[in-house]
Amino acid sequence: MSDCSATHDTVVPAPTSVLLPVVGDSRRFPVHRVYCVGRNYAAHAVEMGHDPNKEPPFFFQKNPDNLLCGVPEMPYPPATSDLHHEIELVVALQAGGRDIPTARALDYVYGYAVALDMTRRDLQGEAKKLGRPWAVGKAFEHSAPCGPVVPASKIGHPDAGAIWLDVNGERRQEGDLVQMIWKVPEMIAILSGLFTLQPGDLIMTGTPAGVGPVQRGDRLHGHVAGIGALEVAIG
Repeated sequence: MSDCSATHDTVVPAPTSVLLPVVGDSRRFPVHRVYCVGRNYAAHAVEMGHDPNKEPPFFFQKNPDNLLCGVPEMPYPPATSDLHHEIELVVALQAGGRDIPTARALDYVYGYAVALDMTRRDLQGEAKKLGRPWAVGKAFEHSAPCGPVVPASKIGHPDAGAIWLDVNGERRQEGDLVQMIWKVPEMIAILSGLFTLQPGDLIMTGTPAGVGPVQRGDRLHGHVAGIGALEVAIG
């Protein structure tokens, strides 16, 4: 075991593990890493000014402690005047490894959840222009409101079904999981060629078209068919 492992006393308080609730189980799902797939719905890629037929998949990360769970309100973040919503299906892994075959990838999935990839779009846009990483636009505090994990043993592996988001009762985003360019098994296989995946990893699988700004006081209601709903207010 590496001497960097968490088996020693610490000189400052050790971070608290991030644990997501699991539907039908008193135990929690421990989060290791949070991977995000960019522009994985063709219509969203087009609305962001890109040709979905010319791009290989690409990934970025949020931090586990960016997850916001079981809290009805997300604070409006600092340093932005253009906070955007992105509704997403989340894949929760129960096993990991390298170079996972696509045909076996679903064996590594524990379950699924509904989440929001909240984005400081103005800061992300500045980073894009300068060719810099997106971290300031994506990986800020409370930037990933997330619902409970639903075990695949209860619902199977959804590959089709409605995904949508309402803001103050008005439909903003609407799509279908079948519209994902890179399907869940492909995402797992490709990611495992870039990273050693671990139990507890989450994959946020991209958002359909219709992303846009939210303001303080707005109420967001998202849904993924067969998995559930997520409601959060912007504080």
